[in-house]
Amino acid sequence: MQIQTEAGKKAVKTAVKSRTSEPLFVRIILITVSLLFLSLFLVLPLVAIFVKAFEKGVDVYLASITHPDALSAIKLTLLVAVIVVPLNAIFGVAAAWAISKYQFKGKSILITLIDLPFAVSPIIAGLIFILLYGPNSFLGPYLAANDIKILFAVPGIVLATLFVTMPFVARELIPLMQSQGSSEEEASLVLGAGGFKTFWKVTMPNIKWGLFYGIILCNARAIGEFGAVSVVSGHIRGLTNTMPLHIEILYNEYQFSAAFAVASLMSLMAIVTLVIKNIIERKGNYRSKKVG
Repeated sequence: MQIQTEAGKKAVKTAVKSRTSEPLFVRIILITVSLLFLSLFLVLPLVAIFVKAFEKGVDVYLASITHPDALSAIKLTLLVAVIVVPLNAIFGVAAAWAISKYQFKGKSILITLIDLPFAVSPIIAGLIFILLYGPNSFLGPYLAANDIKILFAVPGIVLATLFVTMPFVARELIPLMQSQGSSEEEASLVLGAGGFKTFWKVTMPNIKWGLFYGIILCNARAIGEFGAVSVVSGHIRGLTNTMPLHIEILYNEYQFSAAFAVASLMSLMAIVTLVIKNIIERKGNYRSKKVG
């Protein structure tokens, strides 16, 4: 009986595959077009960045990335990411929990607000903070009187980056938690577990891969953000320049080797991010197949 069942499954899979598979020449064309497109618009630009970065030798490359202004930009970029990513992770989990587990008025408005940074240009996001905290704003005189610096300082950069990266974690978790439902949490509560224990023992294992994936995307956007940060930073060398801003300044000053040297570091961060993302996706898919 088991043999017949396995044979039947194989027959069904073969029939489905034969009906859904494209002809060989179509697959070859699609794969070739995809590889050519990726090579022209992804691989070659990345290779060009590293070639240009090392064009004048390793000594110039090392001098460029260890320059005080470059080190300051790297430190500030990492500092902003360290602040922004955990805050977005906490907000994303809380927002996804509220939207997926509870019914309340204004849920659609909350979802729309979470998606707002996707629709608003980063430049406009930066201008919003200028209007809120600038010298001529409502809060401007109070901030100046108390020597509180938000614009053209680290707090402004953090706020701008927080705004543009806010949806990433929440948007990864909301559909995941909605598809899972709340039956397991309800069963845990009925059995006597508290809210925190239920979250840590039941909810978190179910959403951890989605959470990690959202954090990876959030971190990548925080490191590479340019538009909003450019508006609120003031481009002060050694103080408010992140890596993208530092690269722009070097390029505008025709210091191409130094600009591409710092750009190569950002490219390495992007590659590492993609590797981690793929590892998380594989583990998540393996877990799903194992559970299924």
